[in-house]
Amino acid sequence: MAATDDRRPKYQRIADSLREAIRSGEYGPGDRLPGENDLMAAHSVARMTARQAIGVLRDEGIAEARKGAGVFVRAFRPLRRRGIQRLARDQWGNGRSIWSADIESRALEVDQVSVSEETAPAHISAVLNLTAEAVMCVRRRRFVVDNKPVLLATSYLPLSLVAGSAITQEDTGPGGTYARLAELGHEPVHFREEIRSRMPSPDELTQLSLAPGTPVILICRTAFTDEGHPVEVNEMTLDAASYVLEYDFDA
Repeated sequence: MAATDDRRPKYQRIADSLREAIRSGEYGPGDRLPGENDLMAAHSVARMTARQAIGVLRDEGIAEARKGAGVFVRAFRPLRRRGIQRLARDQWGNGRSIWSADIESRALEVDQVSVSEETAPAHISAVLNLTAEAVMCVRRRRFVVDNKPVLLATSYLPLSLVAGSAITQEDTGPGGTYARLAELGHEPVHFREEIRSRMPSPDELTQLSLAPGTPVILICRTAFTDEGHPVEVNEMTLDAASYVLEYDFDA
């Protein structure tokens, strides 16, 4: 194994040593990392090699560059997204946001909200078992934690189910959309999430204030009633460097 490691490019080995120093606590959140000159001297490498090593940590979202100051350990503490607990009825059924399972006492802001009536994309209509011409209630939001944009979400709900309800307003009230669906007689009791990842689009790069090279996680969640009817599709785009996805369940 050691021989294999020794054959790796020098910049990767330097990045590994810096990453381990961060994990061990030698460098904490907000600490300045060794610069290119420091790495060149310590590892006897060319400037390009040192720059590539730093670039690896930046691309992974572990470090961030500050113009004129250097490269620092990213201070943002990743969110632990508890995929099962956050959707429990005990959350939204008791007036709590599903986000409360993720953020603990951290500051959450939904700084961009829009609600519209639209004809949804064909793949959304298909999931909701609706015709291509069916009109949807479409809710778009951007979520910001500790002043850092972390997630973009677009929810699609059949307008025939939610017309005239608080779901069509920017503020859906305590418990959010799922609590309102329950009041309308369409309580979600089952959820399905599909997860993918890719590089961000230019708009996502801007909206989420992503560092170059940072991928996004795509989660598409469908909510179903007890009868198996789909009532909502939520397409979410997450900053991959801001999240740990946790799924805790019995065998």
